[in-house]
Amino acid sequence: MMQQAVSPWMIYGANGYTGELIAREAVARGLAPILAGRSRDKVERLARELGLPHRVFDLNSPAQVAAQLDGVRAVLLTAGPFSATSQPMVQGCIQAGAHYLDITGEIDVFEQVALNHAAARRAGVVLCPGVGFDVIPTDCVAAALQRALPDAVELRLGFDTTVSLSPGTIKTTLESVPQGGRVRRAGQLQRVPLAHELRRIDFGRGERLAVAVPWGDVSTAYHSTGIPDVTVFVPTTRLGAWGMKLGNVFGPLFKLQAVQRALGGLVDLFVKGPDEAARADMPAYVWGEAVNAQGQRRTARVKTVNGYSLTVPGALAVLHHVLTHDVPGGFSTPSRLMGPELVSQLPGGGPITIV
Repeated sequence: MMQQAVSPWMIYGANGYTGELIAREAVARGLAPILAGRSRDKVERLARELGLPHRVFDLNSPAQVAAQLDGVRAVLLTAGPFSATSQPMVQGCIQAGAHYLDITGEIDVFEQVALNHAAARRAGVVLCPGVGFDVIPTDCVAAALQRALPDAVELRLGFDTTVSLSPGTIKTTLESVPQGGRVRRAGQLQRVPLAHELRRIDFGRGERLAVAVPWGDVSTAYHSTGIPDVTVFVPTTRLGAWGMKLGNVFGPLFKLQAVQRALGGLVDLFVKGPDEAARADMPAYVWGEAVNAQGQRRTARVKTVNGYSLTVPGALAVLHHVLTHDVPGGFSTPSRLMGPELVSQLPGGGPITIV
């Protein structure tokens, strides 16, 4: 069980679905994070219940954020959409000398955070986005495959899970529809139509139809492995694939703020994150495939707990690592910080098997 780190640390967005799960687990482990967010009533209510210190502030400017991070050694950002929250928090952390972690899965957020590498390195600040299910399991599979096939030039990753989504995750997904699909080719991010590629994949519980999706590993797997071509897949049905293709037609509508506000309101009204019982019955199956120029192929699989149940201990594990190890500042990924073994060390994580 992880004991309270000497240096104070903060959960920003602690009143959100995942932030609250992490806060409660931290207390169960004997930790005392500072809870923070923009909603005074919600943050104060949770802080009183858990007996934790709290701060209430918004992310209007990096200077204001840095002032609120006085005495804080690390921040775990759980408030999305990260396209809006990440950059002011990253800049505030660099100014305040606090390590930055988040649980995003947004490709553009990973790339934007990476642009701050030099400044963070000078400040001795670690920037490690994606310390939850987005992207720990797939990132660890990517790193393990690169070890197994060092000259790989193509990397395919994916996961199969039945977990329902939290309101924040659905809002982020709706926001990303107009951007279409994303892949990495020859080391460069490329836009492609949604559902541009279908194939059959055995993620770990039998072969299923799968579709390419713009998942965070399109960014992070390249930073972790240097493999120039990366595509990510999830299971689908023929109907689901056609629905995604319709997003290529109607995607521009999702750019309208009025549409996003209306859809966000519906999400708030009707969507709740999965409860503990539901999370316990929703494992995830993670798959990866690496291919070199000669056509040699290695395949990796690992079974984990569901995304939310992995995000909580995953985020706390990476946070503990940066607070207790002499880690060089700059942009990193979970597997670069802690190795591909990280996913197997988390509760419910099995070994990565490679054939």
